[in-house]
Amino acid sequence: MKKHAPLTPPGARRRAALYLRVSTGRQAAGDVSIPSQRDLTRRFCETQGWTVTEEYVEPGASATDDRRPVFQRMLEDAHSPDRQFDVICVHAFSRFYRNGAEMELTIRRLRKSGVEVISVTQPTGDDPSQALMRQIIGIFDEYTSRENGKNVLRAMRESAKQGFWNGATPPLGYRVVEAERRGSKIKKRVAVDPVEAELVRLIFTLHADGIDSLPPLGVKESAKWLNKHGYRTRRGRPFGVGPLYRILTHRFYATGKWPYGIRNSKTGQPHDPSSIVEINIPAILPMNLFERVQTKLKNNNPRVTPSRIVNGPILLTGLAVCATCGAGMTRTGTRKRHRSYTYYSCGGAHRQGETTCPGRHVPMEKLDQLIVQNIKDQLLVPERMSAILDALVRRQHTRSEEVTRRQQTLLDQIAMIKDKLTRLYRAIEDGVIDLDAELKTRIESLKTERDIAQAALDRITTSADQVPVITPGRIAAFTDLMREKLDTGDIQARKAYLRAVISCIEVGDERIRVIGDKTDLAEAVVDPSARVRGSVHKWRARRDSNSRPLGSKPSTLSN
Repeated sequence: MKKHAPLTPPGARRRAALYLRVSTGRQAAGDVSIPSQRDLTRRFCETQGWTVTEEYVEPGASATDDRRPVFQRMLEDAHSPDRQFDVICVHAFSRFYRNGAEMELTIRRLRKSGVEVISVTQPTGDDPSQALMRQIIGIFDEYTSRENGKNVLRAMRESAKQGFWNGATPPLGYRVVEAERRGSKIKKRVAVDPVEAELVRLIFTLHADGIDSLPPLGVKESAKWLNKHGYRTRRGRPFGVGPLYRILTHRFYATGKWPYGIRNSKTGQPHDPSSIVEINIPAILPMNLFERVQTKLKNNNPRVTPSRIVNGPILLTGLAVCATCGAGMTRTGTRKRHRSYTYYSCGGAHRQGETTCPGRHVPMEKLDQLIVQNIKDQLLVPERMSAILDALVRRQHTRSEEVTRRQQTLLDQIAMIKDKLTRLYRAIEDGVIDLDAELKTRIESLKTERDIAQAALDRITTSADQVPVITPGRIAAFTDLMREKLDTGDIQARKAYLRAVISCIEVGDERIRVIGDKTDLAEAVVDPSARVRGSVHKWRARRDSNSRPLGSKPSTLSN
């Protein structure tokens, strides 16, 4: 059995180390401040005839565990063969530990090394009753710490519900300002920082629309552009891909709702979603810009669209597929007589052999020109575009009429309820009827019906205002923009605009099928910069349109 290291012999002058700790600023200013603890523990050591040889000060550290640098250093010194103290003196055991079990284990390990832990204000010693009292105090301190933590968390959540900021560093684009004073407490809110807010708008604009003559940039290219032009983070560091991506996904920039209490700050575990509080903050971005960025981030996600499709130099990667096996058409090449020849080839046959698919090879330049020319001649013509979208426009018009009728019905309902309430109020004022409990219930019921109808009217009006309208002017502007980009844009811009209106190109031996989604096409007409890529095959519901033999004259795309 391992023997305890000998304690200081009776009568010898004992050496003491002081451990002084506070966890909050309030404690630092109160009766357990560092100076107050130092004074009380030193005077106690003097009365005991002990010599203070060491002092360990730990401000701003919780005692719920041992992850405290100064505390760890003190334990290392205590277990060292040439230690400089025999006693650790604390103001109270709560300064030493706020975990009953861990405190008792630590005290026992220290005793084995010949070091005792003494509390100035509480009973200490090796007597069974004193040990029991110490353990009870430790458990009570742990309970108190946890209760205090619950109360602090509850108070912070309530403060967040009132719209106040709880002290965390605000995100880029915002700064903390004083809102009001409640005694010695200062309540804060967040406000827009004009300089940083302009940087946030620039970041989103770079990704959604590009800047000057540049096309829209990816996350990595946006970071490079910002760093090259001297933009830096709040800490003066260059932008990285990860932090920039997180900025681009922060929804509160557009909604003005900051989610407070998503995760436990200590463990990192998510809290119950029902406990999350949304703090109202000023919005920096318009919602349509934010949504366009999210759509692009989603489409460019490597799990959705491989990076070679988005950033690669091949125009039809990700669009052209083999009509026989459905595999993507990949680039292959050969070299003859000092000349290089590049093809789109069936990826299935290339990877798994002709037993999977006979395969086909189409000269890359020929297929690129064929697709671009057909798109320009057969789709990007206002008359043809109007014909394709005609049914959708008619459905929009029908829905608009239905919404208008519903709005009128709600307006009539609200007017009728208001009239009933007015007549009831007038009857009560004229003394015709008395305001009894039954009449109060009836009035409250009418008010509830009115509020529900008004909320429904507001919701349907907002939804109707957000429905994009397809007009001949927008169609003409879209076709002109698309033709210009396909003629003069770089490879990335041409790919982006093609993917805005095409979801798939089936390449066969005798014909090519160009597939797209009318809904996505309509969204692109309304907002070309959104570049929505569809995947539902709606242009050829009977699988008999948009097809033509290789090398033949362009055919007309049917609706």
